Amino acid sequence: MTVVPTPRPRASLARVVDDLGATLLDLVHGDAEAAGEIGGVVIHDPVDAPVLPAGALVLGVGVEAPDDVAALLADLGAARAAALVLRAPVPTTPQVRDAADRAGVALLGLSRGAPWAHLAAVLRSLLAEGDVGVAEQESLGGLPSGDLFAVANAIASLLDAPITIEDRSSRVLAFSGRQDEADPSRVETILGRQVPERYSRILNERGVFRDLHRTDQPVFIAPVPDGNGAFTMPRVAIAVRAGDEVLGSIWAAVPGPLSEERTQAFLEAAKLVALHLLRVRAGADVQRRLRADLLGSALEGGTGAREALDRLGLAGQSLLVLGVDLGGPVPDTAAVAHERQRLSDAFALHLSAAHPRAAAALVGGVTYGLVPLTGPPDDGEERAARIADDFLDRVGDRLRPVVAVGPVARDLAGLVHARASTDRVLRVLREGRGERRAARLGDIAVEALVLELRDLVAARGDRPTGALARLLAYDRQHHTNLVETLKAWLDAFGDVARAAEAMYVHPNTFRYRLRRLAEVGEIDLDDPDQRFVAMLQLRVLGPFADD
Repeated sequence: MTVVPTPRPRASLARVVDDLGATLLDLVHGDAEAAGEIGGVVIHDPVDAPVLPAGALVLGVGVEAPDDVAALLADLGAARAAALVLRAPVPTTPQVRDAADRAGVALLGLSRGAPWAHLAAVLRSLLAEGDVGVAEQESLGGLPSGDLFAVANAIASLLDAPITIEDRSSRVLAFSGRQDEADPSRVETILGRQVPERYSRILNERGVFRDLHRTDQPVFIAPVPDGNGAFTMPRVAIAVRAGDEVLGSIWAAVPGPLSEERTQAFLEAAKLVALHLLRVRAGADVQRRLRADLLGSALEGGTGAREALDRLGLAGQSLLVLGVDLGGPVPDTAAVAHERQRLSDAFALHLSAAHPRAAAALVGGVTYGLVPLTGPPDDGEERAARIADDFLDRVGDRLRPVVAVGPVARDLAGLVHARASTDRVLRVLREGRGERRAARLGDIAVEALVLELRDLVAARGDRPTGALARLLAYDRQHHTNLVETLKAWLDAFGDVARAAEAMYVHPNTFRYRLRRLAEVGEIDLDDPDQRFVAMLQLRVLGPFADD
């Protein structure tokens, strides 16, 4: 009979060091056992200091100089933080050690090559276990329900081999200890939280993934000769299934094929991991639905808004409101829905670093974020804009998201207004005009108004009239470009040279066309009212001119 030791409290620094040590994190100085429970993961910002929950695990991105480390430790001690993570090698000068001791803050080192974003994601996964609370701790197979890191360590003990649990896309969900006993490719996989593309390609060419999905038995994989000695240990992998659905896989770095007893243990382990993965998925779905319902109720106003804000922990305070969506027109497909959910999860993680009580959820295809305001209300939109720009910098260009910044919401009525403003900004950004990917309503007020006027025009069925109608009819009949000439002239604010350059014609040619359009359109270009009407019609009615 296998005896499973009683696990430490889930959100403890000792647990983090046990699960991530020797691969991602190294305890450099301090006592992990004395740190107690971790209240949240926060990214340190030297320009705009974040609000720290008690027992925070602070990621000191870019903090290197011993003086800076010592000063930061003093601040973290005053805020009752649990630990500070720095990029290895951590400067452990007497000054730094003394500052850490006085502050009561443990010092951890992040391994070279491990991205900060991946560490934040792993920590969030590890510390968020059990978020879907129950009266008593649930267990599956004697292990805390949904605790994939504990499951990985238990399987590692049974097989005497380092373990990774991966999803269907070969992303690492959890891993056991003793990864330093495996080969360099395993370490690279852990640091990147993803099987390197070159190995995935080789495994795919070998038919490994095909074999995994076709059988419920363990599959033995010989080492991959990549020329650098990176994949030198064999692997044994098994698919994790729930009925006909493949949820993921378990990978063990082993010296050779498994014995009959360990093969049977591996088969039983796959069934246990399936239960835990289903529990994680169910818990995440419940949390997402609950948070989305509460956030949606708060944004819509009405009788349930105040209670929703209270349950989100955001009642009675001014809020920054942001909205995130995929840029450009996108089809309504399952793949797009999955990308939106991934983007929503990334945005929620980003906001949690800005403020521990920030809330984000996917509501009606848009991820809305609410962040408690810290500092003067007049600076709120600027702070929200910085949060938006930082998110876009970190998420990269693959998803091409756009971020709208709403006005500061000081009460429930302000929250409804901020949501409406955010939606208006998102609509303009989705149009994709220019390279702008983040904006406030003040930045794009004209574009938003034009889009709303177009909606009104389309609803009423209006079509061009007056001078614009005459010019359009003349262009169609004579294959000229008088409408384009008028638009270029108005856009250039009457500068003939600039307008002619935009149309690639000589200024004299442009002047002739300008006189001709005034005659045909019966428009007085010296009259400011007629110029305004022409400009407005071109902006609002132009898209309907060819209908």
